[in-house]
Amino acid sequence: MAKGNNSGNNALQRPVTPSADLAAITGTGSDLTRAGVVSKMWDYIKKNNLQNPANKREILADAKLKPIFGGKDKVTMFEMNKHLSNHLK
Repeated sequence: MAKGNNSGNNALQRPVTPSADLAAITGTGSDLTRAGVVSKMWDYIKKNNLQNPANKREILADAKLKPIFGGKDKVTMFEMNKHLSNHLK
């Protein structure tokens, strides 16, 4: 695909619908993309100091994040993307 060709094949820019648990963090705008969801998740994580200070790659789950993370107390930033997939349609 040529650079700059916006044929809708870019998965990060495709519109998504978050689950109710995820929408509590990201909102439900009709222009919400996967990239936007990830950005809003990081805004929430940083705003609430949920990165493990000893290992910045770990995200510590609070009450809103735990259902998104499958009940886990902490996940890595790489695991987070896997968990987000389960909450996006």
